[in-house]
Amino acid sequence: MPHQSVPPPKRQFARSLRREMTEAEDRLWHELRSRRLDRIKFRRQVPIGKYVADFVCLEARLIVEIDGSQHADSAHDFLRDADLKSRGFRVLRFWNDDVLRDLNGVCDTIIAYVRDTSLQPWR
Repeated sequence: MPHQSVPPPKRQFARSLRREMTEAEDRLWHELRSRRLDRIKFRRQVPIGKYVADFVCLEARLIVEIDGSQHADSAHDFLRDADLKSRGFRVLRFWNDDVLRDLNGVCDTIIAYVRDTSLQPWR
């Protein structure tokens, strides 16, 4: 994926999100950073188009989003996912509670989706 120029306000917003991660995002990032999860490279709070993705594995074109209850049946998320999918990404979503209660299960699922690019997210 060629490097795209990110407007300074979007870059600043992504940086602020990195500093203010939720507890669930922080716990998952601890597992994803520095290729700790099965040697897979992830980046966090990455600007893609007009959105900022929580976690991205560019090699597998996989975005991992960690959602709170405000995202339940969100029309905004539906449009966002459609835009990201049109850019060639799969969007895998987990609830905050999933990460906090079953981090190993979340990590196993992420590994499966990175290793098998034919898998499609369920929500």
